Amino acid sequence: MNSKKKPAPKKTTRPATAKKSATARKVARMNDPIRIVPLHLPTELYRPSAGIAAPPAAQLTYRGGPLLTAVKVFTIFWGPAWQSAANATLLTQINDFFKFVLGSALMDQLAEYSVPQQKIGHGSFIGTLTITKPALSSSVTDAAIQKMVRKQISSRSVPKPDANTLYFVYLPPGTVVVQGGSRSCQAFCGYHDTFGSGIYYAVMPFPNCAGCLGGMTNVDALTSTSSHELCEAITDPVPGQGWYDDTHGEIGDICAWQTKKLGNYTVQLEWSNNAGRCQ
Repeated sequence: MNSKKKPAPKKTTRPATAKKSATARKVARMNDPIRIVPLHLPTELYRPSAGIAAPPAAQLTYRGGPLLTAVKVFTIFWGPAWQSAANATLLTQINDFFKFVLGSALMDQLAEYSVPQQKIGHGSFIGTLTITKPALSSSVTDAAIQKMVRKQISSRSVPKPDANTLYFVYLPPGTVVVQGGSRSCQAFCGYHDTFGSGIYYAVMPFPNCAGCLGGMTNVDALTSTSSHELCEAITDPVPGQGWYDDTHGEIGDICAWQTKKLGNYTVQLEWSNNAGRCQ
């Protein structure tokens, strides 16, 4: 989504080009754009009630902001729980997923959202870090996550951000994320956002509930929601200022919880304006 909202937190305009990189300036954002992975819910809950008109067909439009044209993903795994044998295996699987998907057909699919001077291509996986401090409790706020990312940048524990850097933050089992007045596993399963002068990040709470597992294993649920946020962060890094639909949200929101196998990994389908469907 932008990864961004169905429940609480969360893009006609002809294509324009952001003339300055996001690291060089702050880009104004729309109010409360959708930017979350929503909970997996029964299909019937999304059907319009009798007598209520269905929403208009999805159509992403470009709002003039930056795009991540050659995304560089760095993963941060927070908490000592990631050092246990089972979770260490999961950590490796997530990193291997990014090594694969950033050069896959999923990135090729996003090329249709290129605009003049911003051509979307393949990305790269540039590293990973596991941290145990500051210690986590049963919940962590989005503000605390931003503070942690900023600290890792200032201490040079992670690469300095540029116009294509995207930090993926993974939380351990038992820690919920509080963002925009909502909590993970109650309102969302992940989100992406930006802060400062062009620091892009995505947050992936551990899928501690049925609504964030969607009937899948931990690794499949995490690669599905990670692909959702990855595609949204590439096409709408400043929520609501890239490719967005005012009714349906971002590229991943339109197709939430529709998945397919790509190589050995489960990924979410993404909306194609050209095809007029999720694919």
